[in-house]
Amino acid sequence: MSEIALRTLVLTQGYEPLKVVSWQRAITLLFLGKCELVEEYDHAVKSTYLVVKVPAVVRLVNAFRRHKNRVKFNRANIFARDRYSCQYCGEKGKMADLTYDHVIPRSRGGKTEWTNIATACLPCNSAKGNRTPAEASMKLRGKPLVPSWVPSMMFRVSQESAPQAWHDYLFWTSELDPD
Repeated sequence: MSEIALRTLVLTQGYEPLKVVSWQRAITLLFLGKCELVEEYDHAVKSTYLVVKVPAVVRLVNAFRRHKNRVKFNRANIFARDRYSCQYCGEKGKMADLTYDHVIPRSRGGKTEWTNIATACLPCNSAKGNRTPAEASMKLRGKPLVPSWVPSMMFRVSQESAPQAWHDYLFWTSELDPD
């Protein structure tokens, strides 16, 4: 069984995908009464007195409040805020293909903060160099802002890697294969 198959999809009260947790965490949440079982795998975990099927999908019983804390400033959240696309050319990329750029270079007093950092692909970052976008004749596609939502809550799952039990609960950007 693949590693993703041993993971559990957690849904909100309204059946919206929230996050993916380990099956062990899902079983703990079930026993604590914090969630209910929606789908399960055929695989079972056995103890001396108990046999439990591994949960594939669980739904939170109570509504939860998203933290009102500020969004943590880090590379992953910057890329998520900018939708994994270069803010100069618009090219989408994976985290390994992206970097972040100081809109106002640090050598000119630019700070490493939400409002001065933009996602950039390596060619655009090199082309801009130690200049402002105007000096490099480049235009930002959007103004870098402090996000009011938590981008780290987003997760990506491909149709190929998602267990069949998850398919009814995930939103796809392309059509699923007909049965």
